[in-house]
Amino acid sequence: MTSIFRTVMGADFERLHPALQRRFSVGLDSGEACFGQGVMDRIWHGGSFVKPFLAVGATRNILVPRAGRNIPFTIENVPYADSFGRETVTFVRTFQLPGRARRFDAQMVLGPRGDRVLDYLGTHQHLASDLHFSARPDGSLVIRSGAHRFREGPVDVPVPDVIGGDAEVRESYDERSGRFRIRVRVVNRYFGPLFGYEGSFAAAYRDVRECGVRDGLRPVREEVRA
Repeated sequence: MTSIFRTVMGADFERLHPALQRRFSVGLDSGEACFGQGVMDRIWHGGSFVKPFLAVGATRNILVPRAGRNIPFTIENVPYADSFGRETVTFVRTFQLPGRARRFDAQMVLGPRGDRVLDYLGTHQHLASDLHFSARPDGSLVIRSGAHRFREGPVDVPVPDVIGGDAEVRESYDERSGRFRIRVRVVNRYFGPLFGYEGSFAAAYRDVRECGVRDGLRPVREEVRA
């Protein structure tokens, strides 16, 4: 067994900077969880038309409804087996915005054919998309989202492009500072940039058998459809 990220990237995984290789080796096989702590230099939003969508998403820990600068940030990447027996890695990001912390939750699992990572978003996993990973020549990592689907009860429908967003995540490692740098952009194909953030964080690793999965880290509802 190997991490879900190494599985989908194959030989391309070896092109990542060693620090990124360790971060994305988090899983049940490695037995490690990764905890990042840092600052987002900037959280930004697109035009005013996106505010209602961000506000609705925030009720389920999807996206962040407020912009800001120099926002304290944590990310928790903890592996566990979900209620369907699938290896899952949390990507729970907490932004300590003035007055109230906000979370952006995701859980990642390996697709049934082992050729993709499926990203479930939010507290109830109502939104899901395929993620595509690639290593850059400088050892950084780029993650791009595919089409989104909305799932609730018997409903299983694609999210229309007019209200959906394509996400791009770029993560690299700065050897001089010993920190990871991250930049996230979500763009609508018709209306342009919707949301994003950029900043840096330091990472620490713990034995998942010792730290476990803390209360509130797993989603309220888990979705089996891939």
